[in-house]
Amino acid sequence: MKYLIDTGNLEAIKHINEFYPIEGVTTNPTLVSKEKSDFWALIKGIRAIIGEDKALHVQTVQETAEKIVEEAKLIKETVGGKFFVKIPIGEEGLKATMMLKKLGIGVTMTAIFTPQQALIAANAGASFVAPYVNRLDNIIGDGVRVVEDIVTVFDNYGLDCQVLAASFKNAQQIHNCAFCGCHTATISPDLFKIAISHPMTEAAIDGFTKDWKSVYGEKKILDF
Repeated sequence: MKYLIDTGNLEAIKHINEFYPIEGVTTNPTLVSKEKSDFWALIKGIRAIIGEDKALHVQTVQETAEKIVEEAKLIKETVGGKFFVKIPIGEEGLKATMMLKKLGIGVTMTAIFTPQQALIAANAGASFVAPYVNRLDNIIGDGVRVVEDIVTVFDNYGLDCQVLAASFKNAQQIHNCAFCGCHTATISPDLFKIAISHPMTEAAIDGFTKDWKSVYGEKKILDF
């Protein structure tokens, strides 16, 4: 499973991009508005950090297919590089996806809550579908099971569309999605740190440091 960072915060993106093996960045209107920044400055800033080869997923705020396509073309022309426009599932979004497919612009269909939504989105030409794991769990659904079902349906029909799971609140949800074959997960900056943390890891590192210092003090290998 590949990882993306789900944020609009430039400092967080700089840090995660430097220390973690991410495939790119996802944003949405909520994450962008949270930064209270000029939209174009923010999006261009993200591209400057991650470079041309990593994916940037930016969500449209238009409501009709023609305007969605117009906005997607503008964003792609402005930010360049590997780009996917995020479009919420719906009739206008599906129409726009079919139009953008012909133009060669990748679509991430978002706000997915059922396998059938995902299947229709994939058939419309979406490159990614983004099921919301924790939001399903919050309404006594099973977010990971929905991800698993979407993966199974896509495999059954050999569809050229990837599952990009979103909306995580803990590392266990991320792990369970990886276990069921999810292709990509987009997660918040804090969950990256939680995902690589474990008390036994910290204890092992402390032990290595203590044993080394008992013989060599503060010297490092480069000092010899």
